[in-house]
Parts: sequence; C-alpha cells; structure tokens
Amino acid sequence: MSDDAPSQMPASAQVPAPPPPPSAPNAPMSDERQMAFITYLIYLAALAFPPLAIAGLVLAYVNRETAPDWLKSHYSFQIGTFWLTLLYFVVSLVLCVVLIGFPLIVGTYVFYIARCVLGLNRLVRWEPYPNPGTWIT
Repeated sequence: MSDDAPSQMPASAQVPAPPPPPSAPNAPMSDERQMAFITYLIYLAALAFPPLAIAGLVLAYVNRETAPDWLKSHYSFQIGTFWLTLLYFVVSLVLCVVLIGFPLIVGTYVFYIARCVLGLNRLVRWEPYPNPGTWIT
C-alpha cells in the first residue's frame, strides 16, 4: 500500500458524526440560567484565586432582581454561600490559635465546594434551590 493513496476504512470503523446540539433544557449556557451558571463557575474558580468570589457575589446581587422566581432562589443561595463561607472561614482562622481551626478551614472548603456543586446540579436540571436560606446545604 502506498502512502499517496487514501486509505479505505471499513464503514464500521469510521468516526460517527457528532450528535446534534442539545435542546434548551440541557444546554446551561443558552438561556436565562447563563449568569447563575457563570456565577457558580466563578465561585469554584475562586478556590484558586479568592478575590473572584467577590465578582461572583456582585453578579448574584445584580441579577437576582430581574431573574424569574425559580432562578432567584439560586442567586439567593449563591449570596448566602458567599457570606456563610466568609463567616465560617473567619471563625476558623480565629480558632487556629487553639489548633482546631486548621481542620475547620478544610471543612469550610468542603462546605463551599459542596454548595456550589449542589447548586449547579439543580440549575442544570431547571430546578429552583429548595431552601436557599439554610445554613448548611
């Protein structure tokens, strides 16, 4: 077989065509959920660069007023996540003096990540967050 001739692949070995783009309920970046989705992603990116969390907080405050009711629950949840995480982090830092703060800081990060993942999960499924004002999840 020569390198100049195109090779013939059997039909079963050919790469299938990509699937059509998902419909609106499964495409989180193509509808009214876009800013809430971006805010969750900014919160997660804040794990690497913490000042980004303030940008996420501002986005949540700005978009909460104009959002539909079910989406307002996500923005309220995001705002609560920021303030609760900040509270837990400050308390953990203070408790580092007696050494209990170090595991509490780890727990604060787990809390923060869990809330972001739970919120993203509900957002992608078009569900409002059931209790955005809770202190734990």
